[in-house]
Parts: sequence; C-alpha cells; structure tokens
Amino acid sequence: MSTPPPLPGAERPDGSSVQIGALVPLTRPGWVEAGRHLLAGLELAVREVNDAGGIVGRPLELVVRDTAADPQRAAAAVDELARLGVAALAGEYHSVVARAAAGRADALGLPFLCSSAVLDALTEQPAEWVARLAPAQSHGWRIYADFLLRAGHRRIAVAADSSVYWASGARILRDYLAPRGGAVIELDMRALAPAAVCDELVDNRATALLLLVGYPEPAVSIVKSVRRDKRLAEIMMGAPAGQPEFAGWATLLGGDGAAIPFLRYLPERLSPLGARVETALRERLAEAPSFVAFEGYDTVAVLADVLRSHGAGRARTAGAWARVAVEGTRGQIRLSRTPGISVWQWAWPPVQVVDRDPADPDRFRILHAG
Repeated sequence: MSTPPPLPGAERPDGSSVQIGALVPLTRPGWVEAGRHLLAGLELAVREVNDAGGIVGRPLELVVRDTAADPQRAAAAVDELARLGVAALAGEYHSVVARAAAGRADALGLPFLCSSAVLDALTEQPAEWVARLAPAQSHGWRIYADFLLRAGHRRIAVAADSSVYWASGARILRDYLAPRGGAVIELDMRALAPAAVCDELVDNRATALLLLVGYPEPAVSIVKSVRRDKRLAEIMMGAPAGQPEFAGWATLLGGDGAAIPFLRYLPERLSPLGARVETALRERLAEAPSFVAFEGYDTVAVLADVLRSHGAGRARTAGAWARVAVEGTRGQIRLSRTPGISVWQWAWPPVQVVDRDPADPDRFRILHAG
C-alpha cells in the first residue's frame, strides 16, 4: 500500500481525543431521515466506547459534517477533516456522495469505513484506504430479483430517475432477470409525470413496478397514482433501495405505503448485542431504529477495535482492514477483497426483502432472505 505524506495532526500523542470524521446527510436534498438514524448509531457507539474507557484511555470524538447529498460538498468535507487530523472517516448513506468521498479519502491516505452506501464501484480503482459494511448493490439487488422471480413476476417495469445509482440498479436487475425469462421495462421519470406511469404499466402488461426514484418525490406521487388506478389493482410495487424503511413513508402514505417490498440489512433475529443496541437506539430516536442506525453503530465498533489494537496512525488503520474480526449488531464482521468490488468489503451482512404489513403498516413482514 502506497502511503501519502502524513498531514498535520494525523497522529495525536498528547492524550487528547481520538477523532473520527462522520459524513452524514442531515439537510435536504439529502435523505434526512436516513442521516438522522445513521448519526444516532454512530453517536451511540461512540458513547459506549467512551463509557468503556475510550481508545486506550483517550476519548473517542465524532467530528460531524453534513453532506446534504452533494458529492462536491462531501469531497470538500474530506479535505477539511483530513486537515483537522481525524484518524479515520465513517458514515455516508448516499452512494454517489460516498463515491466522491471515498475517492478523495483514498487519494489523501485517510481511512474511510463507509457505513451504508452500496454502489459496487465505490472507487474508480482498487482502493486500500476504503472499506465498507453495507452489501454491494449487485449482491442485494440480485437477491431482490430472485424474490421477484419466485413471486412469479416476469414483466417488471422500473420507474427510474437519472443517476449512476439508479442506472446501476436497473442494469443489475436486467442482467439477472433476462437469462431467467424476465424482462425489465424502463420508464424514464424525466419524461413521465407520475400519473402517466399508470398508462405505461397497462400498455406494457407489467406485473410489477419498481421505484428507482427519489424520496419523498416522485416516489410518493407514483404510489398514490398507481393505488388509485383500478386497472392496476393487481400490480406489485417494490422499492429495492429501501424508501419504505423509515417512519416518514408510513406517515405520508398510510395504508398505500404497505405491501411495497424493499431491501433491509438485518438478521431475522437480533443477537443479544443487537437487541441491546436496538433498545438504546429506540430510546435515542424515539422510534424504531432502521437498519441504517445499526450500520452506524457497527461502523464505530469496527473503527474503535482497530484503533485500540493498532493505534491511531492512518496507515496502521488501513493496513488492519484484513485483520478485522468484530462482533457487530448483525453478525461477525470481517473485511476481505471481494471479486468485482473495489474496496475492502464485509461479505456479507444479512439481507432481507421485507414490506410493511397492510393490516398494520407499522409492522414489517420478512418475505425473502438471502
């Protein structure tokens, strides 16, 4: 691993705090609910690390920067945090934003453990300084495609916004479904109003519609339009990116937001550690924690373990990715080099396809597991 020249403050031998930079979407157009859950998990884990004695007697401190779903803002935050002397970076939810941060962190020689972003190509070239806890998009979305096939869907429409992330998702679905008798019909949401989507679904004889679009809009308007259209009473809507995971979805859509399967990265049953963390997160958030909150907690758990074992030097942290063995809230976390993935990767966290129960939209049903 080539090591860039150390930046000022990269190591702090004076007994002051060990700092971790946290990249989190906390304002629009970022997914604020996801950012709030991610930050809650990061903060809870930091508090518990410090309650247990910190990093060899030194307190762990989060230095939080709001990315607002802006790649340029995220890259600038990486530069700033590197100058401030953080030992490592954590967090980020949006894949396109995380990609910008990861590329900059790798160039600067700043370890970055990405919590939630799933885009396979998180960096353009293989990166030694970057690792990830969330499953790669190709892994999770193939599990989702398998769920669609098992449910009998062969003509699947995708209402897609324009972005690298949505285009990647549509390609993964098409490549997996086509050899197995499935067809993906792409509906360009730059050209279609939500109401016009209904006519396209009827004309194309689609049995499923996947929402590869932003939240709350246009996702909420599309769901309402489809639910109102009597011609589409039998169509299944899905949201592999996880829009229905958060409480705001149920608040905006009520019963219309139920029975829309999405991907969630939790085990069927939480371990004792996971159950304890769930209780603490619920108290902190005043609502049920999403899988994103668990991702945040696990990120700090891994970084704290590495910092305790190998010290706060940046090169030592990145050099320790291969030796990570940490009991997280969702299983044993180990990082490895995975074919087709450009960063160090946990292969794999648990993956579920779940939806909100029509009889009780606050309750989740597990439909499929990978």
